[in-house]
Amino acid sequence: MRIYVMSVFVDDQAKALDFYTAKLGFIVKNDIPLGDHRWLTIVSKEAPEGTELLLEPSEHPAVGPYKSSLVNDGIPAASFKVDDLKKEFERLRQLGVEFTLEPTDAGPVRMAVFDDTCGNLIQLVEMTEGK
Repeated sequence: MRIYVMSVFVDDQAKALDFYTAKLGFIVKNDIPLGDHRWLTIVSKEAPEGTELLLEPSEHPAVGPYKSSLVNDGIPAASFKVDDLKKEFERLRQLGVEFTLEPTDAGPVRMAVFDDTCGNLIQLVEMTEGK
């Protein structure tokens, strides 16, 4: 069994697509119109056959309170692994990405958290142990 698709709820699919591709560097895997929305998945350039991230519309009534609670408690909706957190942090800051947590050591990882502009906090993680 393998993970195929994971979702992140977004307030606006077009805005999310722009942020996740232009700023974070992901690439589109699927963009299939479905009425008012799309089956819109992105993947890492480094692993185009890997797990897809579905940019899922936030319209279900339970999503708003769920997302608000996570953000209010500082809990990321997703976590992305990077090889060099300092370099990625600086690159994203130069692009105007707003961080809620600057690079911080946390046990076997170094992590940072940013706002994806679509209602979510996203965590970046660099493994520091076992490198």
